[in-house]
Amino acid sequence: MASSKSSVTIEVAGHEVTVTSPDKVLFPDAGHTKLDLVRYYLAVADGALRGVTGRPMILKRFVKGITEEAFFQKRAPSNTPDWIEVATLRYASGTFADEIVVRDAAALAWVVNLGCVDLNPHPVQAEDLDHPDELRIDLDPVPGVAWEQIVDVALVVKAVLEDHGLTAWPKTSGSRGFHIYSRIDPHWTYPQVRLAAQTVAREVENRAPDLATSRWWKEERQGVFVDFNQNAKDRTVASAYSVRAVPDARVSTPLDWSEVAGCRPETLTLPTVLERFAAIGDPWRGIEHAAGSLDALLELAQRLGPAEKPPKGATPDGRRASTMPLLEIARAKTKEEALAGLDRWKARHPEAVPHLEPADVLVDGMRGSSTVWYRVRVNLQHVPQPQRPEQEPLEVDYNPWAGRSWPNQTRSDQTTAEEPAP
Repeated sequence: MASSKSSVTIEVAGHEVTVTSPDKVLFPDAGHTKLDLVRYYLAVADGALRGVTGRPMILKRFVKGITEEAFFQKRAPSNTPDWIEVATLRYASGTFADEIVVRDAAALAWVVNLGCVDLNPHPVQAEDLDHPDELRIDLDPVPGVAWEQIVDVALVVKAVLEDHGLTAWPKTSGSRGFHIYSRIDPHWTYPQVRLAAQTVAREVENRAPDLATSRWWKEERQGVFVDFNQNAKDRTVASAYSVRAVPDARVSTPLDWSEVAGCRPETLTLPTVLERFAAIGDPWRGIEHAAGSLDALLELAQRLGPAEKPPKGATPDGRRASTMPLLEIARAKTKEEALAGLDRWKARHPEAVPHLEPADVLVDGMRGSSTVWYRVRVNLQHVPQPQRPEQEPLEVDYNPWAGRSWPNQTRSDQTTAEEPAP
């Protein structure tokens, strides 16, 4: 390994990879540097590559460390080495992008050097971009839900998948939730895979209605949302062994099902997962040989009938009409600005605040063109009618789409198609 004050060059898988600013601290609280992160991914490369090999990847780059917002880069950088593979993905907006495809540890180290703290691959292989080979279930708890309830829902998801012929592979998300993956034969289109995942969500709700929900609109959820929309085209999920951009450097950690009931996400961090991997290896060994069929889930979808559709209608500005008494408080470039706006709103309406439950305050990271922006809404369902404030001008009114346009897409499309970021 050659080094200088500003860079370190390492030899990996027959290639030289230069790590720039190796001493840059990416995780101030934990003290982990960029070189620490590169070394981590190389140490767990056998497991990390199992989750990303051959898959086009969106680059989520924290170039200034995790204390600054990341930006999303779909297109491969202009200085991409010729030994790094790319695949051309076409998007509904009419655009396309040549995205990075990681095949070995050298490419893995190269993308981490770009500031990619976590890895965000698509559920398809570069050889067949239209047929996913992975079904992904993301358990997303509403605020106030205990970890034990998330684990209980994960076990129900496992049962549903296994009852329909699929092998379930669990991992922590490294954030608040939990992931369950199933490898599938690449015979089905994105809409069919999403329908199968939605069917899993509906069946989980049927089996555990007090624990889980498949309701699409966030303000209508209680318990753990079984998120099936991560299977829509263009969506990505942090892959196995991804370090997440949280202060203690938690890791999205693959588990054996025997570990799930007793696992605690706060114990699975960069240094502890390094030790764990060295001791036991990867619990997901063999996942690449466990592909199954969606036929049974798609047959269940037919028996269940069409899923409940969201209410029709829209507000005067073109957005959907909610069945809940929602107020929008802020749209901000950063989470700090959004929450500061919420604090100002609370200070003006002290009569309403005591009635708000944790799940009534909806803070969403929303996907912009290349960054995440933040929306804050308040659900007044628990506030007595006489004490409910009216909709007011937004505390912060940031427009992430200002000055931008897309082929085949109108401004109305851009406004109404907003979805939370993964």
